[in-house]
Amino acid sequence: MRIALTRLRTAILFFSPMVDDSERTRIKHELKWLNAQLGSVRDLDVAIERLKAAGKQRPRAVSDYEQWNEERAASHRHLARALRSVRYRRLIESIFGWVENGPWSIKDGKQAAEKRGMPIVAYSARKLTRWEEKILKKRRKLLKMGTKKRHRLRLMNKKLCYSIEAFEDLFPDKKFSKQQASLKYLRKAQKSLGQLNDAANGHSLAIALQGNGVSPPLEFLSAKREKRLIRTAAAAYRKLAALKPFRRLRDRQDYS
Repeated sequence: MRIALTRLRTAILFFSPMVDDSERTRIKHELKWLNAQLGSVRDLDVAIERLKAAGKQRPRAVSDYEQWNEERAASHRHLARALRSVRYRRLIESIFGWVENGPWSIKDGKQAAEKRGMPIVAYSARKLTRWEEKILKKRRKLLKMGTKKRHRLRLMNKKLCYSIEAFEDLFPDKKFSKQQASLKYLRKAQKSLGQLNDAANGHSLAIALQGNGVSPPLEFLSAKREKRLIRTAAAAYRKLAALKPFRRLRDRQDYS
């Protein structure tokens, strides 16, 4: 559900010039709310699985995580209530209506019509290029990034991956085969950045639970492992930068 939600939010962002209307801000806000409900449960699930794995390796190093399980059960109940709420039902109904017949689809004006009428291949090539260039610019400071900036880079990386996957069929020509290679490096960076983010979330959860009397677990990620993951992501981005998949693709498009 979280993946589907992220893909939807990415599509809205990707086509933001076309779907800009009076409803978009409200819908984005509600989707962000739903994502937060799902994300809090997912973070606890991941943290507890990591604690279990660490407990098998070093049983004495991990305190009793029964209270973690209790916190997870409470978060599951909270999510269930959210998914049964009037707010959730209204969100689903409004999303369907907005996608099918939102104000954006009949927006008057020459500029709006031109945006909606732009060839999909030309638009997506230019957009993908822009997102890729933004990521490659950010990654130059990866080795010195803090947790929050790495998290933002990870989100940008994920959105680019989902967008490439969504538009793969638009580029069947072998001349555009480098998008496949770019996905390989983006996914490799995404995996490393994801593990770093999960460790940071686990640490934050441990601090929050400690305030409720829960004993802190052992560290979720060693300093050595953290450095290795950062270097792996940095290496993947270097290879992506050398590939230049979308810059060449963009040059081939006719934007007249």
